[in-house]
Amino acid sequence: MAFWLIAAAANLIVGALVGLTGVAGFLLPIIYTGPLGLEVTEGLALSFAAFIVSGALGSFHYHRAGNLDVPFGLRLSAGSLAGAILGVKLNLIIPEHMVKTLLYVVVLLSGISILLRKDGAGKDKAEKQRAGQRPEAWSIVRHLPATLLLGFFTGAICALSGAGGPVLVMPLLVVLGINIRTAVGVALFDSVFIGLPACAGYLLQCSPVKLLPIMAVALIFHGTGVAFGSKNAVRINQTVLKKGIAVFSIMVAIWKLFL
Repeated sequence: MAFWLIAAAANLIVGALVGLTGVAGFLLPIIYTGPLGLEVTEGLALSFAAFIVSGALGSFHYHRAGNLDVPFGLRLSAGSLAGAILGVKLNLIIPEHMVKTLLYVVVLLSGISILLRKDGAGKDKAEKQRAGQRPEAWSIVRHLPATLLLGFFTGAICALSGAGGPVLVMPLLVVLGINIRTAVGVALFDSVFIGLPACAGYLLQCSPVKLLPIMAVALIFHGTGVAFGSKNAVRINQTVLKKGIAVFSIMVAIWKLFL
């Protein structure tokens, strides 16, 4: 009974956090392989199944709120789909600690960059956008090859390490000059295309019959949490959201790297 209560509560809480901020999904593999005592492949299969649900529900609500750039998201996700396939295969040959170290170094640097971004710089970018111009980094990533490469890199790292996608993709998009809520929406959308091949790949390495009952309960509670968080995300001040995500990313990265 304790197993089911922990699984349900964890998915509900993490789902709500994902809906609100776009990040926190990476906590699920830690819970599955820690307190719940599942094998790594089982934990990753369940986690990526949840990321598919949270990505679909979350991006739907962000799209309805006008915070999802669908054309850009599709290009990014095309690269992520291919990268995720490679990431699952690399999981079998690359030491897990090396991949996680790389992931959280990127998260740490991205969080610091977001936190240090000054309001004046944000105003300058807003003025450029109103004048029909784009921030330099954003203009570069809008090109198809650069977008595909970004998606491929992030998709491979996320599928390989067990991160859902937004914890890495969202801070990078913000650093490139994308509006925080649009970045969250795109990252959630992208996580679906990372989750599909990753979930299938890890599910093939374990017993699907054993995981199906757990997956059913987990996805119901995870979806409920995401729906609640996504509907209430627009009520949060954008500056507070950006700073909160930056601090959250830095704290998690330091925790995983040094503690």
